[in-house]
Amino acid sequence: MTERGMRRVEELSPSEIEARSMEIITQELAARGGRPVSPEEELVVKRVIHTTADFDFADHLIFSDGAVRKALDALRGGACIVTDTNMARAGINRRSLEALGGELYCFMADGDVAEQARRTGTTRARAAMDKAAGLGRDCIFAIGNAPTALLRLYELVEEGTLSPKLIIGVPVGFVNVEAAKERIASLTHTPYIVAMGRKGGSAVAAAVCNALLYQICRK
Repeated sequence: MTERGMRRVEELSPSEIEARSMEIITQELAARGGRPVSPEEELVVKRVIHTTADFDFADHLIFSDGAVRKALDALRGGACIVTDTNMARAGINRRSLEALGGELYCFMADGDVAEQARRTGTTRARAAMDKAAGLGRDCIFAIGNAPTALLRLYELVEEGTLSPKLIIGVPVGFVNVEAAKERIASLTHTPYIVAMGRKGGSAVAAAVCNALLYQICRK
């Protein structure tokens, strides 16, 4: 603290700010202890904490066996990313994804999705997952807002209609959020990264995607 009682301001460039932030996160995670994770998973956890400043994600983020490795292989192979919000879409590094041959989709504002939701009496998020299932491409699904999107993904996987390369299940909220995440975490043949509990959000979904992309594109 300064003599006026205010913290000292560090004059740093954007890259230095990120590096310093990651140093602080690393130090605090080490001090907290907690469950062991692989180096690849640790990079995802740190990126989410960097985005949220919430160390609870160190405990809440769970990974299916080999989820990060399988996702990286899919991205290198040109997999696309489908999100449930335009906010998450805006936060994902499109340039890095496109450099790998992938495309970024969010169908929530599409007219045909709105019409299907109206006709069937369901949510746009659910209808958007049906549209994504018809893409015919390898996809990673990054869900940060709508538990109904996760529930529909679970159904599509169980039906054998869809084989996601990864499901990122991190919606935030109170209604059906925890139940939807539990269903994704029960899948035995689909890679997943899930934030158990109520916490999450579009920024978290984007952070997980970027943590994966940066493991490829920043090397």
